[in-house]
Amino acid sequence: MSLSRTELQDPGAREGAGILESRLTGLSREDFARDVWGRTASLTREANDFSDVFSPSAVDELISRRGLRTPFLRVAKDGATLPSSSFTAPAGVGATVADQLDDTALWRAFADGATLVLQALHRTWEPVADLVSGLSAELGHPVQANAYVTPPQNRGFDAHYDVHDVFVLQIEGAKRWVIHEPVLPDPLRDQPWTDHRAAVADRAAHGTPHLDTMLRPGDVLYLPRGWLHSAQAQGQVSIHLTLGVHAWTRYALAEQLTRAALAALGDDPAMRRSLPLADPNEPAGRNGPDDVLDLVRERLLTAVAEADPAPLFHRARRSQARPAPLGPVSQLAALSGLTTTSLVRLRKALEPRLEGTRLHTRVGHLDFPASDLVPVARLLDGRVRTAGDLGLALAGRLLRAGVLVPADR
Repeated sequence: MSLSRTELQDPGAREGAGILESRLTGLSREDFARDVWGRTASLTREANDFSDVFSPSAVDELISRRGLRTPFLRVAKDGATLPSSSFTAPAGVGATVADQLDDTALWRAFADGATLVLQALHRTWEPVADLVSGLSAELGHPVQANAYVTPPQNRGFDAHYDVHDVFVLQIEGAKRWVIHEPVLPDPLRDQPWTDHRAAVADRAAHGTPHLDTMLRPGDVLYLPRGWLHSAQAQGQVSIHLTLGVHAWTRYALAEQLTRAALAALGDDPAMRRSLPLADPNEPAGRNGPDDVLDLVRERLLTAVAEADPAPLFHRARRSQARPAPLGPVSQLAALSGLTTTSLVRLRKALEPRLEGTRLHTRVGHLDFPASDLVPVARLLDGRVRTAGDLGLALAGRLLRAGVLVPADR
């Protein structure tokens, strides 16, 4: 069994350590990339205390007081997902939206053994959002977060694999995890485990587990996409967070390259011409299908060789996540009260990219005169600046666009 294990390290033990090292694995980014990433399951015992990130009281608050709607919650039992109509209802006068969570129905389902899956916690719970944003920036891949709340001696799902990598953070209780090696290594997003249901079931039932272990609070398990797993709560309620890393792949880059090439071919008059009419009395000749196919293949290969997939790739990256939250009231106050001493900074998680005179971000693009390029480039380091450093007109424009936000020293 080739399992990578690490010991608990003090989060401050290494100056400049990121989330990966200080909270999840104890490994430097370089060591994790070389020995673990996409290669093997990795278990870190007592990696961190995650009580500042999520807790049982957070579960209760989200379900009973936040007015969540589907699809922010799923309910599963014995491998099947329950219909949302069984746990949603209108919330009375002034809140008659029909798909809000019904906490009484959820309690009854939970007491009956169902697992509650709080989805997209990076959108609904700030400490999780902060952890996800930092990890995504560190890994260079989009990250999402779900919580799984399972009553004692129950499981929510049968053995399966995910099409994204996961970090499992045990928050409360204990859960037994059984891990098997993949039946389809590195599955793409359109290659779900249900396409290989029989092979998955056979491997889970008859294969030797790569890992059979108990996760307790503070433990972290990393699984590359494709690794089979099932989990069952033990003698008390189990709560774990799953951080799903939607890794960019070589295939995704090939998709962007192909799209760029096809866009270029759309500007080629020869490629826009209709195919010749078929002559049923003669074999394919000079203008027949074989010659046309040769021409198309030649032009396509040339277009692929000359294509630049970077713009499409970066646009796709930006679309995979949202920027840091922005409060409209505080933003308007900052804009209305802007002076040369006002403190501002670049909004986090914007994925900014300055190309020539254009700044691309997750909230759109802006074009600048040459005189503004130096202060705009300085902003990209994320440091706090005064509006006077940038120029009031530029600072005001960027605040209005949602690119800058008010800051404190």
